[in-house]
Amino acid sequence: MATSTARRRLRENPLQVTVLLTVVGYALVAGTFLLELPIYPDLTNAQVNLISHAIAVINTTATVLLVLGWYWIRNDEVDRHRFAMTGAFALILVFLVIYLLKVGGGGEKHIVGVSGPIYYAYLLMLAIHIVLSVVSVPVVLYALILGLTHTPAELRATPHARVGRIAASAWILSLALGVITYVMLNHVYSYEFAAILVP
Repeated sequence: MATSTARRRLRENPLQVTVLLTVVGYALVAGTFLLELPIYPDLTNAQVNLISHAIAVINTTATVLLVLGWYWIRNDEVDRHRFAMTGAFALILVFLVIYLLKVGGGGEKHIVGVSGPIYYAYLLMLAIHIVLSVVSVPVVLYALILGLTHTPAELRATPHARVGRIAASAWILSLALGVITYVMLNHVYSYEFAAILVP
């Protein structure tokens, strides 16, 4: 009963639920970056490195799922598409938890030993990754909520396909750039640890 009521509310109010979940997500991230929340354990540099590698694996896997989901829906394989997109979203939730743990408990790493055009390319890719990560949250949530609460036939009467194309494009580009900057930071150039900035 409670599950059917929650599903009905999601179905009837996808935009309102999207806004609520977006605000909660932004609050978690902003709280971690701007406040000294005592909820995170202190991490060693080795643990931060391990988490960085895990995040790269998660983001790479999520990117592959998103590309497969895009391919499958273009070939009218709806069940596979749904599996891929919900799987990618589940991975992003795991990413969010361990990313906040990394930032809140151990700080960040900054690239060193690189300058000129390569350094600016790195910064540009990182900036695009961050901006797309932030702005894609509500679009991804809205497409996901519509997809989970409507049948494939019902989805034709919703903006799911249009919103989904925007969400998947932004999401794939953001994740791909995140993985590229991870490789540059962790495997191509040097880095130094920098504690989280707290006002």
